[in-house]
Amino acid sequence: MTNTPAQEWLLIFYSVPSHPVSGRMKIWRKLAKAGAVPLKGAVYILPASDEHEELFQWIIGEVRSLGGDGAFVRTRRIETIPDPDVRALFNTQRDAEYRELDKVLDGLERKAQSSRKSAVAGTRAAIAGPLVASKKAYEDIQGRDFFSSPLGRETGKRIRSLEATLSGLQEPDTAKPAPLARKDLKAYHRKVWVTRKRPFIDRMASAWLIRRFVDPEAKFRFVADANAAAIAPGEVAFDMQGGEFTHHGDLCTFEVLVRSFGIKDKAVRKIAEIVHDLDLKDDKYGNAAGSGIEEVLTGIRKTVKDDAEMLEKGIAVFEMMYQSRT
Repeated sequence: MTNTPAQEWLLIFYSVPSHPVSGRMKIWRKLAKAGAVPLKGAVYILPASDEHEELFQWIIGEVRSLGGDGAFVRTRRIETIPDPDVRALFNTQRDAEYRELDKVLDGLERKAQSSRKSAVAGTRAAIAGPLVASKKAYEDIQGRDFFSSPLGRETGKRIRSLEATLSGLQEPDTAKPAPLARKDLKAYHRKVWVTRKRPFIDRMASAWLIRRFVDPEAKFRFVADANAAAIAPGEVAFDMQGGEFTHHGDLCTFEVLVRSFGIKDKAVRKIAEIVHDLDLKDDKYGNAAGSGIEEVLTGIRKTVKDDAEMLEKGIAVFEMMYQSRT
């Protein structure tokens, strides 16, 4: 018979000056994000772990920087509260978070049920984005659900059920776009790639992809007219009306290029998700990294006037993204 190690706890107690209030709120938010629950006043508890011990060390340092003081202890038992009751405190707090998430799932389930009965255009898009965000929120709560709340398990089942339902939903009278033809890389060497002036997310990302995976010597030209009808022989139009490579169905230009050239690279796939969400604004993948990337690219667009220089700086950003993921 094996002995199960006794549960150990970390208790932190601290005091900080009442002003500024922002200092007190900052400490509270860090504890709440970690999943700590209050016992009394400014005494919080977490299951003991090296990670939580390091967190408490940082918090005590921050408390002292605010002019306060505090300490934390590691213990195997809280004399006045049995372990099951302490675990119940954590589950109660997590259950409150799961219930808020369940309210969102209620609405998504109603939309899905309505679509089953009578197909409604746009239902998939209306459910997909919020469902991705809900799954991300669920995984966030799971990270601090230390004692596997039963309600959390039920919420997880609901999300998986909605995902299965979504995959089976059919949009009414929507013709699928023709499949993308596979392109020969060699046929696109030494080409001039033409796109609209003032490049931004999809065009910057596409230009990076072309340079890295299609033709490292690719050149780019910019036109004011968004119509690709007037491009010269030997030029390839992308991300513009009538272009050979542009939006296709629910795919952005970057995704079209990836599929057209059969690029199978895990890092590229992750970048494609970010570009899709930023360009199409449908939150299909719910990738939080996108907001920071968009700020950087917006900064380039605001500070650089020349289109070629703007594109090159954007290409450099996506190259750094790629390198960080390989």
